[in-house]
Amino acid sequence: MKVTLSALDTSESSFTPLVVIELAQDVKEETKEWLKNRIIAKKKDGGAQLLFRPLLNKYEQETLENQNLYLVGASKIRMLLGAEAVGLVKECNDNTMRAFTYRTRQNFKGFDDNNDDFLTMAECQFIIKHELENLRAKDEKMIPGYPQAKLYPGKSLLRRLLTSGIVIQVFPLHDSEALKKLEDTWYTRFALKYQPIDSIRGYFGETIALYFGFLEYFTFALIPMAVIGLPYYLFVWEDYDKYVIFASFNLIWSTVILELWKRGCANMTYRWGTLLMKRKFEEPRPGFHGVLGINSITGKEEPLYPSYKRQLRIYLVSLPFVCLCLYFSLYVMMIYFDMEVWALGLHENSGSEWTSVLLYVPSIIYAIVIEIMNRLYRYAAEFLTSWENHRLESAYQNHLILKVLVFNFLNCFASLFYIAFVLKDMKLLRQSLATLLITSQILNQIMESFLPYWLQRKHGVRVKRKVQALKADIDATLYEQVILEKEMGTYLGTFDDYLELFLQFGYVSLFSCVYPLAAAFAVLNNFTEVNSDALKMCRVFKRPFSEPSANIGVWQLAFETMSVISVVTNCALIGMSPQVNAVFPESKADLILIVVAVEVLASSSPSATIVSFLRPPQPCRTQMKLVTENLKEEPMESGKEKAT
Repeated sequence: MKVTLSALDTSESSFTPLVVIELAQDVKEETKEWLKNRIIAKKKDGGAQLLFRPLLNKYEQETLENQNLYLVGASKIRMLLGAEAVGLVKECNDNTMRAFTYRTRQNFKGFDDNNDDFLTMAECQFIIKHELENLRAKDEKMIPGYPQAKLYPGKSLLRRLLTSGIVIQVFPLHDSEALKKLEDTWYTRFALKYQPIDSIRGYFGETIALYFGFLEYFTFALIPMAVIGLPYYLFVWEDYDKYVIFASFNLIWSTVILELWKRGCANMTYRWGTLLMKRKFEEPRPGFHGVLGINSITGKEEPLYPSYKRQLRIYLVSLPFVCLCLYFSLYVMMIYFDMEVWALGLHENSGSEWTSVLLYVPSIIYAIVIEIMNRLYRYAAEFLTSWENHRLESAYQNHLILKVLVFNFLNCFASLFYIAFVLKDMKLLRQSLATLLITSQILNQIMESFLPYWLQRKHGVRVKRKVQALKADIDATLYEQVILEKEMGTYLGTFDDYLELFLQFGYVSLFSCVYPLAAAFAVLNNFTEVNSDALKMCRVFKRPFSEPSANIGVWQLAFETMSVISVVTNCALIGMSPQVNAVFPESKADLILIVVAVEVLASSSPSATIVSFLRPPQPCRTQMKLVTENLKEEPMESGKEKAT
């Protein structure tokens, strides 16, 4: 029998809460009632057809502090129909990956009418988020009780409620039992083992799982560099110029690991179903504003903003500001070199023990200043990118990442390039690289993990004391969990985590030939990073909504760009080495031509060779082709079509 959304009941009084909606304290009753009715209304009437109830009943509101918190859930059938609407891809009994449909649900692996584990909790919360975001205005001109909060047909109600300050936040709840199991296999027992990537994906979703998968892969990829670098460092410690062999290995390594990651990433996302998942149409981002009009492509009424105005803002304001920041970064770098000259002169004049320690002080101060400048610039870049008024979230993210990467690259690596190719002081290069790398790792661990964890622990103690002071006849377990989680910090995505790995990859791939211990320190940092990031995700921040991902996105391009720069840098260092110069004592032109030829080959040939070597075998390509054809032959029915 075909089940339609209109046949579902949304009046269940008891259900498993998955998502919390927090309203402002002064929200009017008519607004609350209107929002409730829109959430529980049937799809054919323009509702989300979800389950909805307040956190506290009337009696508990008299006893406890009323927080204007509401719980959202859905029935099992509603979840399955929602999985079809968002286009989730699942494994079938014949081992192929296909878009899930409720009509053919028995054909999918692990499905049983009595089994509630077919969809992960992360997928269920993603479905609820999708349904809430797709609540659209019909004939309403404004939000009831708030005439200033204008609406137009097709406008997302949740986005308008958030931008108007009526809804404070919407966040998914943790599952205490599932979280405890995940922690036990992930980070509570420190051991050198693989991470439970599939379990992380089941709890947090594909985007978070891909980050931890990349972190794990990158850490293990660093181990060969660390193993080779340790004896290389010990045996040629005082000879700073014998780096040709290590530099040659470095330029091959930086290219190979990224090509191998592409294959591993594709394997994971194919198994998870996100590699074949159809991309949904992107809605305008919440911060986008403009004059109300008709979109010429979609035919929908939405804010419109002329692209030439955006381009003017980018080229007349953002670009000059970024250039000014880059100039300031170079100015600070020259101050650092003046400090190095002062410290070296002081040491040469006195020659005491404390002045030898003083030689490292300028580098440490400069490393701290770099971290401060990076964080301050990040806030300015976010403000500018938001002010540019990009229509789509993907465009906003791409412009933000470009701004941040350009500044961070120059700010972190300009001094190293200056020392290597202008001063040509390999001893100072080794000292500066070691200081910058180790100092940045220590500061990142403190700022990103230990400080937020300490603050969250203090808040957790206050909440528990408050709950323990309540009347004994009230079951405050769920209340305590919601109050504790709503005050947690919001996880803003994997941007900062990937940026940290990007800079670390730069330190290792660019100049580790003169400081071979760089890879070893990176490995030690990443082993602690895995545990501190896991702790941060499980205990410090709110649980983020799952986001399906097929790869690591624009960061793959960023790492590949750094790899190309690494090839050029290592080839230049090899060309500068005394060993290579001794082979061409007379003709420097021949040396330059050979270095350029090697550089071009290293930048292109390894990638092409590895791509052909790593191309999936014929059966795998055939299977993917068949799946794609099947997806085309059986188009997905939308939730709206089912409702009618």
